[in-house]
Amino acid sequence: MNNLYLGSHVNLSGPDYYLGTVKTALSLNENCFMFYTGAPQNTIRKPTNQLKIDEGRKLIKESGLDESKIVIHAPYIINLGNTVNLKTRELAISFLKEELKRVNDFHVKTLVLHPGSHVDAGVEVGLKAVIDGLNEVLDHDDSDVRIALETMAGKGSELGKNFNELKTIIDGVHKKDRIGVCLDTCHINDAGYEVRDVDRVIDEFDKIIGLNKLLVIHINDSINGKGAHKDRHANIGVGLIGFNTLVNYVHHPKLDGIPKILETPYINEKPPYKKEIEMLRNKKFDPNWAYSF
Repeated sequence: MNNLYLGSHVNLSGPDYYLGTVKTALSLNENCFMFYTGAPQNTIRKPTNQLKIDEGRKLIKESGLDESKIVIHAPYIINLGNTVNLKTRELAISFLKEELKRVNDFHVKTLVLHPGSHVDAGVEVGLKAVIDGLNEVLDHDDSDVRIALETMAGKGSELGKNFNELKTIIDGVHKKDRIGVCLDTCHINDAGYEVRDVDRVIDEFDKIIGLNKLLVIHINDSINGKGAHKDRHANIGVGLIGFNTLVNYVHHPKLDGIPKILETPYINEKPPYKKEIEMLRNKKFDPNWAYSF
């Protein structure tokens, strides 16, 4: 494994903002990371010229991080699949347009996005709405930022709960070079995939979508079993997916070079990522690790 990129979700907060985000990732021994440009539950955003981007990028260069492996996650309030509430849909489209500009300001090239929910209008209607929304956004955006649609657990009326739904969206997008996928191990488990059969999952993804479209992987264990449709993350090796399975995703040669991001729960209000990444890198599970927090 020559190109192993492991990191976590890292907060962007004052007073150091992006500089602080990079410092945090380095302190956790990460060589990639993911962050939100603001709170994920609202559309309030500071102007990017106040977020110490130049200082953060300077530290990235000095530390030897590969800037192309850094990822931004769009707020989960964006719902391009909503045809029931047109104001909500219009807000989602306008905000995503602005978010792409912010991502470009950070010089980040990948934006993870939840496909959305059809809000009981039906899967076919919802998928068409997502396609139309993405085209409205991307057709008028000249950056090279790619949107990585995340695999979802299938709770409620979520779209993107299987590879075929994501393939339908990708096929409908005009600028296909601007669209890809973020695979979440917890989500595909909860959606009903046999996540422990790693080769089978990878081969099915490659057959339906193509591994060239796999831009990001979220490495999460799951509190729930296969097909639960719950989306509740567990710490590495603590949930029902298991440590060995997650190691197989992290170190699989077909997934080499893809940034792998942990979104596991805090323990006693502390981020567990440094220890989890150490175990995943070394392929060695410490059964008592969580008790050290």
